[in-house]
Amino acid sequence: MQPQMAVTLALAEGTSMITESIFENRFKYVDELARMGGSIKVEGNVAVIDGVRGFTGARVESPDLRAGAALVLAGLSAEGYTVVDEIGYIQRGYEKFEEKLQALGAAIEMVDSEKEAQKFRLKIG
Repeated sequence: MQPQMAVTLALAEGTSMITESIFENRFKYVDELARMGGSIKVEGNVAVIDGVRGFTGARVESPDLRAGAALVLAGLSAEGYTVVDEIGYIQRGYEKFEEKLQALGAAIEMVDSEKEAQKFRLKIG
């Protein structure tokens, strides 16, 4: 749950730290959160997270299962629209992920093309 906690901490007031002691490349999602306005610096095996007021929608890429889910959560909290590419990990790891989030009230849809994404944006305003 480290990537999901990083999203939460990025939206919390103050400075937080996450230490990774198992996987060297676990922080691959940090650059994607930074594209959304997150303030996170990786120093060795520690991510230093300065809280921000909110994320901004962006086009991001899912590097793995948990990071992909975290990017979706960040996108749901973001101002504007977020497109998460390379969702194969999410689809394999979480059954009917977007349907479950929709049931909770999320404005989310899986699309196959930029044209479908534009239709979704027009539909939800």
